[in-house]
Amino acid sequence: MGRVAVLGESSQTTWFSLAGADVFAAENPDEAREAWKSLAEETVVVVLTPMAARALEEDIAKADRLLCVTLPDGADPREERAE
Repeated sequence: MGRVAVLGESSQTTWFSLAGADVFAAENPDEAREAWKSLAEETVVVVLTPMAARALEEDIAKADRLLCVTLPDGADPREERAE
């Protein structure tokens, strides 16, 4: 069975460990790139914060064996429609 990894700012990822995911704290783009390199070979799903997804855009495009999902950025979509 494959593993799920969650990568990004600890304020957004810590709770995923309760569900059994491998959590990689990365507070900036450089840390995100380092964490990406340490994903287990068995990883099949990677959940990313928006910052991590932006930092890893090129790596994600090349990752044919991974399903990568980006968390919402937390912005309230109702505010965008109000303009």
